[in-house]
Amino acid sequence: MKVAFLSDIHANIHTLTAAFKSAERSGASSTFVAGDIVGRGSHPLEVVRFLKERQIPVIRGNVERKLLTMREGQKNIIELLKGKKENLAWTAFQLDEEAWSYIGSLPEKLEFELNGYRVLVVHGSPLSDKDYIYPSITSRGIRAKLKDENPDLLICGHSHVPFVKRFGSLRVVNCGSIGMSIDGDPRPSYVLADISKERGIHCRVLRFSYSLPELITALKTREIPGIDEEVSITGINNMKD
Repeated sequence: MKVAFLSDIHANIHTLTAAFKSAERSGASSTFVAGDIVGRGSHPLEVVRFLKERQIPVIRGNVERKLLTMREGQKNIIELLKGKKENLAWTAFQLDEEAWSYIGSLPEKLEFELNGYRVLVVHGSPLSDKDYIYPSITSRGIRAKLKDENPDLLICGHSHVPFVKRFGSLRVVNCGSIGMSIDGDPRPSYVLADISKERGIHCRVLRFSYSLPELITALKTREIPGIDEEVSITGINNMKD
């Protein structure tokens, strides 16, 4: 069974559609998304509708949590526009009630079995959606982040830095980012997992190309606050969170 794991779409409908085509070509029978589906990018509503219509299993990322906290706390969006959260406020303005309901229904994590192997999908780490798991993580470090969880395959995102590591029987996988690569390679990344009872778990990071000019045009014409299109061109993050 081949399964695609995506993360950090960040409202980028251009790379999301390209990612699904890539996953289909790679033989993935299902797809899971590890959060941050909106924020930063040009098409938050379109991304929500894309995932909802296809009934893709998705968890809540830190961006979705921030949006819901803002909405539930009834914070003044106009004041946010004047402060440091212009992009978050802009994103909130793009969403309709159906999209808000969808985002509010997303779980914080997913736990399930594939061919007898336990899979845990989180955004940052099992500790928090704000926590990071980088390629430099050690065996002791990952055990501390797992707390009482005991998966065979841990899937995460948030850092936008893809990797696959093995600690004994545990595989730790960061999907990287579909919507905003920042590791020096501007191509989006996701992880394809091949899981079988006979061969075990095999994961690899996949990169793919997409229409960059279309994305840059969308970013410019929509006048999205807090966005630097150079990040999409270079894959290097010079933006402040």
